[in-house]
Amino acid sequence: MLKPKENRQNIGVIAIVLLYIAVNMLLTFRGVYFFNLFPVVVLLVFLAFTRLDIIYFIIIACTPLSIPLLEFTKNSPVDFYIPTEPMLFGLMLIVVFKLSRENFIDRRIISHPVSLAILFNLFWIVVTSVTSSMPLVSFKFLLARIWFLTTFYLLAIYIFKRPRNIPNMVWAYTLPLLIVIGYAVNRHLAVGLFDKQAAHQVMNPFYRDHTSYGAILAMIIFAYAGINTRPGMSFLRKMAIWAVFGVLLFALVFSYTRAAWISVFFGLGVLLTTYLRIKFKYLAIIGVVIVAFFVSNRYSILHKLEKNKQDSSSNITEHFQSVTNIATDESNLERLNRWAAAFRMFEERPFFGWGPGTYMFQYAPYQISYQKTGISTNFGDLGNAHSEYIGPLAESGVLGMLSFVLIVVISIITGYKVYHRVVERQLKIVVLTSMIALITYMIHGFLNNFLDTDKASSLFWGFIAAIVSLDIYYKEGRKRNILHKSEVK
Repeated sequence: MLKPKENRQNIGVIAIVLLYIAVNMLLTFRGVYFFNLFPVVVLLVFLAFTRLDIIYFIIIACTPLSIPLLEFTKNSPVDFYIPTEPMLFGLMLIVVFKLSRENFIDRRIISHPVSLAILFNLFWIVVTSVTSSMPLVSFKFLLARIWFLTTFYLLAIYIFKRPRNIPNMVWAYTLPLLIVIGYAVNRHLAVGLFDKQAAHQVMNPFYRDHTSYGAILAMIIFAYAGINTRPGMSFLRKMAIWAVFGVLLFALVFSYTRAAWISVFFGLGVLLTTYLRIKFKYLAIIGVVIVAFFVSNRYSILHKLEKNKQDSSSNITEHFQSVTNIATDESNLERLNRWAAAFRMFEERPFFGWGPGTYMFQYAPYQISYQKTGISTNFGDLGNAHSEYIGPLAESGVLGMLSFVLIVVISIITGYKVYHRVVERQLKIVVLTSMIALITYMIHGFLNNFLDTDKASSLFWGFIAAIVSLDIYYKEGRKRNILHKSEVK
């Protein structure tokens, strides 16, 4: 029998529920439907304070399906992805609250070399936001970077203390991505599968263009293959996994994203060198030699590239051949135009730059008429600097670029260290393919930049978090089923 106090509590809950139903019915009758989401919001808030891991995976699963606010209202003064970025903002506040009320953060995370590189990069973004030519734009960029790092890096490191959550993260992203692929393929078939122009927009509104879509597919395909490479699976499970892999590969090919194709070949190269057990220091030496060769022979190389007249095409072979066409291919020429403008901006403000996130608003005067193309614009409405390295150079100066390069280099070095230290074969494969997924984006980053979006940030920072988490929490000699049954404590 319930006590009087429990009776009063139950009556209070029933009264609140009945009040909600009555108010919601009235609003629905008047054509106001948003209040139907109130129970979902309450549930998410409850989970955010009790099960941060569930909220993390919900955000990851929503990311491929998130849509820019401007798709719903063209008059919005700001743009962000919904529902992910409001959730990320709320989760950031909760993590900050936990940090202020309890010993939430592990000092080993903060003192890790990758974290120190990230903090230095974040510090410099703060400095250059203060000196920015457009402070409001820069501080919005800074805020977005903070909520990305809070969830996709800091929180993810804790969640990946259980190594099986690394495959869970990949699955949480892949399954909704299959919905986007189905949507894109259906739209593509309506105009013809081999129509290159259609391939540029069929993934809208989930991905703004084919380049971001292709970058994600290139990253996820290696990670997906890695988490599912294990013995003992049934025949039907193997067939299902290979079917999903085939869908991802099909979508990658017909994204017509040349940068993504190139990054995949680089990823395969890293896979081969690792299989052949070539030491990292030798790979680093080879990389330096290749860079030195291109720098010393840049004029003759450019001369040969200018002879390539193959434009981008619906024919996949011809489209791939157009990668090096800097004579007539409009997409390649526009990228060169953006880079040239970025370097001129850097020359004017070499140390502090113009401010994070400001390139697209400031580069127009730095274009030169003879470098412009038919798709050039003065309104900052067709993307950014098209480089994760050159963009920060213009926006945050030389330290902005170097601090990002530092994150890249230390993450890869840490990945190799973790790969050689882990014992379990399945976990080694997961570490390796996570590292290769990162490398594909780092290669892609020479030609495009998407880390200002939830689509790329969730995976990029997530894979770095997986490597850092294993570096901190993994101990040798644990059970061999660590990836699927046990956990690192």
